[in-house]
Amino acid sequence: MGVLMQAFYWDCPREEQQEFAWWNFVATKLDDLHNAGITALWLPPAGKGANLGGMSMGYDVYDYYDLGDYAQKCVIPGEKRTWFGSKEELKALTKAVHARRMKVYADLVLNHNNGADAEEFNPILQQNRWTKFTPQSNIFTRDWTCFNPSPYMEMDDVTFGTMPDLCHINPRVSTGILNHAKWMIQEIGFDGFRYDFVKGFGAWIVRAIHDRQYTRDNVIVGLFGVGECWAGDAFIDSWLDSVNKWATNRVGAFDFPLRYRLKDLCDTPGFSLRTLADGGVLMKDRPFEAVTFVDNHDFRDGETPEIINDKMLAYAYILTHEGYPCVYWKDYFRYGLGKPGEPSGIEKLAQVHESHAGGGTNILYVDDLFYAMERTGAGDQPGLVFALNNSGDVLRQRVKTGFPGKVLKPLAWRGKDMVYNPQPVTVDAEGWCEVEAPRRGYVVYGV
Repeated sequence: MGVLMQAFYWDCPREEQQEFAWWNFVATKLDDLHNAGITALWLPPAGKGANLGGMSMGYDVYDYYDLGDYAQKCVIPGEKRTWFGSKEELKALTKAVHARRMKVYADLVLNHNNGADAEEFNPILQQNRWTKFTPQSNIFTRDWTCFNPSPYMEMDDVTFGTMPDLCHINPRVSTGILNHAKWMIQEIGFDGFRYDFVKGFGAWIVRAIHDRQYTRDNVIVGLFGVGECWAGDAFIDSWLDSVNKWATNRVGAFDFPLRYRLKDLCDTPGFSLRTLADGGVLMKDRPFEAVTFVDNHDFRDGETPEIINDKMLAYAYILTHEGYPCVYWKDYFRYGLGKPGEPSGIEKLAQVHESHAGGGTNILYVDDLFYAMERTGAGDQPGLVFALNNSGDVLRQRVKTGFPGKVLKPLAWRGKDMVYNPQPVTVDAEGWCEVEAPRRGYVVYGV
């Protein structure tokens, strides 16, 4: 399915001294990312935010069609660009991505808006609210009837903070959303969407976007979509069913249950690797709809902290197993986990994912400290064997694989604070061999 990269993190333009220049900055990394095996980028919300407390990451959307064209809602007088740059720079980025045969996905905020231009009286609530939006693009303007409660039935009961909650059942809103999605695909160059906070609106609006046919340069665009359904496995299952039932273009979801399991692997002493063999995660229950990940922009402090320790164990897991793995820009670049040219970083794992990680999954061995599995291979991907060690010593385990008579070479590896040089493994005629992994580390083997 490829390897996705979330090409931003919270406050990244400021953190990397790229304010108003993020689109151009990402473009400078494309060759390196393509060579590393990254096949698609997920970009932050492109529309102009309200920017009420300073320049924002775009999740406080004000004007869906202002991608840096109008001097509105910017903290610098006369500045037109979003915190990430101009529309022309964004379009140049999408073209550069496509030139490398990669895909690019936009982050869509379809639940809440912010930064209204005026208050209006809501006769249902009998009070004034900030719901009058008259953006300079003059496209997809909104008034009080576009937000819950309105004259239309309220179809969802989950709001985001105090921001006014869009009423999607209002034809003016649903038409505005559908037209905006079409514009982003056909005019700006996106190949799909990450849907923000999908618990805040009916799944039917996502399905409506994906039921439509889009063309760009007279070629049909195969649309991708993934929902941020921050919930447990059962709730995500229900959401996916509601979107994908009878659908031709199916939508995926981020595997939050797996992410919390991987955090325990990395940060919780005494974590049993037997847990990795359990169900209750999308990767196992619905692998073709699972977008697996280790961290994202919402895991940064307070009740939702980042993974702190041995994060490469989590990356080794998602980049060898089924699902559509998503790499985090902050981990790859800022935390130095990419490690280009080395066997111990994300780059090598992403390359191995693309070259070897095909077919189904067989767990070969698991106990509290050692976990081994194989990918059976498909098409040009011959499969692999993955060994993971959660102990304080090098461990070896005899396993029966689906590679009889083959020599399995170490393709990627990493150990905890140690120099480690794994050796090739010879598989006997019945498929038996002995694999090993360093302490708090892993080895990926392949033919």
